[in-house]
Amino acid sequence: MKAIAVTPKQANSVRLVEIDKPDLSKIKDGRGVLIEVLRAGACGTDREINNAEYGIAPEGFDFLILGHENFGRVAEVGANVKELQKGDYVVATVRRPGHSFYDDIGEQDFTTDSEYFERGISRLHGYMAEFYAESADFLIKIPPAIESIAVLLEPLSIVEKGLKQASDIQERLKIWRPKTAAVLGTGSVGLLTVMALRLRGYEVHGFGRDKKDGYLNAELCEAIGATYDSTAEISVRDSTEKYGEYDLIFECTGYSPIVFDAMQSLNENGVLILSSVTGGDKTTEVPSDKINQQFVLGNRVMFGTVNANREHFELGVKDLALCEAMYAGWLSRMLTHRVEGLENYEKVFEILNNAGEYKAIKTYFEVNKI
Repeated sequence: MKAIAVTPKQANSVRLVEIDKPDLSKIKDGRGVLIEVLRAGACGTDREINNAEYGIAPEGFDFLILGHENFGRVAEVGANVKELQKGDYVVATVRRPGHSFYDDIGEQDFTTDSEYFERGISRLHGYMAEFYAESADFLIKIPPAIESIAVLLEPLSIVEKGLKQASDIQERLKIWRPKTAAVLGTGSVGLLTVMALRLRGYEVHGFGRDKKDGYLNAELCEAIGATYDSTAEISVRDSTEKYGEYDLIFECTGYSPIVFDAMQSLNENGVLILSSVTGGDKTTEVPSDKINQQFVLGNRVMFGTVNANREHFELGVKDLALCEAMYAGWLSRMLTHRVEGLENYEKVFEILNNAGEYKAIKTYFEVNKI
């Protein structure tokens, strides 16, 4: 079968490979499921792996099959799989258990291992292939009503985890009634964050680099009842004079200096969620005494979030369905660039490398027809 692979740590090595179709017998306890891939999302992680910034091949291989955003259809099930049947739609989670205590209890997204196992990223092949095999334990059943937008579930799961962790942390207050939120970055993850917060009743303010006029991402913010501002015209800190300080801020820009601006924009008892992974060496000067004082005297909180587990994927399914009911067609507008066939991988990476020029929100392979 066809798949898209790279040689880790070798820049621009992305290519089409032919590999054997997965064998269900290799998955223990008869819990294997063979999945026909229908759609595979592409994002900055895939671009960065192809740029040789990170990525590790599975043991015994000198290449890594890319892809962690996925949507597929069950083609075959093992003898001990009762919850799925042929023809069901599914999305697979990404991280698999390692060796820490957290991995043992199903919380591998909180692993303390320095080595971790993630489909299409680290030590496990991904989903940019015609088929993959997986244990039913890591598959999320998808209602047919959201089949057309289910490829967005994996990035949404990151948002769901961040919001769930914020809610858990804020139990320290006994009562927390947040009303306003800022979302920093309005790419695909940012827009999904805007959506999730609007479904929860927040007054939401989105921020991106691009100016508003003619910018689809800004239009999508406003279409769901949020505002949009360009940070080229107003800083997050200055925006508090317009909107007030924020009860919750979700950062997903990939630009680390904005974090310190956000830290000065939180309301008392507010929470700042960081989801960007910044691997550079950028530095910035900040008013450290002021920030420290605000956090201490205002009981403010900041935390980082990465990856997601089954619970967060299941929360995402509910939000996708609710969004389709409340704002029909909104999510489909995020699916801006569809590329048919894995053999056209060069087009996908051209879009990833020039996302601004293409005005891409979500680029994805259509591997097989739904």
